[in-house]
Amino acid sequence: MPKKFIQRFLPEHHTIKEHKHLQFLGDHLHNPNLWHLNRRSTAMAFAVGLFCMYLPIPGQMIVAAVLALLVGANLPISVVLVWITNPLTMPPMFYAAYKLGSWVLGTENEISPDVFTLGGALHELGDIWWPLLLGSLILGVSLAAIGYTAIRALWRYAVIKRWRKRAERGI
Repeated sequence: MPKKFIQRFLPEHHTIKEHKHLQFLGDHLHNPNLWHLNRRSTAMAFAVGLFCMYLPIPGQMIVAAVLALLVGANLPISVVLVWITNPLTMPPMFYAAYKLGSWVLGTENEISPDVFTLGGALHELGDIWWPLLLGSLILGVSLAAIGYTAIRALWRYAVIKRWRKRAERGI
């Protein structure tokens, strides 16, 4: 993965270190490993971000930030990937998670996708929480594994391609 391409979309690390909502993390934000773009930190960031985006809870960004700190993932990428879950994408994502959880549990309840708006989900929470949570965890773990593996493979492919070009030029 080209570092410069990814770095164009990331905020400066000093902006995040000084953000008022992240001050509770203290000196942990000053760990330079949280800001490096390398194969391991980027792959871990994709795993953390893709897992957290499927958590059916408020505060997904905070959970992603804390997990990134714990596993040494790139903090900005971990937090930004959570933004895939937004008011437009939440209903279909969580409906799919609910359907998967219902299928795994064998409790096929016919619930309309309209339930997966904020008001509808709160009204029907007693009926949907367990299949929704199970489906979200299954999808989150699966996407995290796929994202981690894909980033590691793409990064390796890019490095090998760069080595071959360098060898062809005789550098």
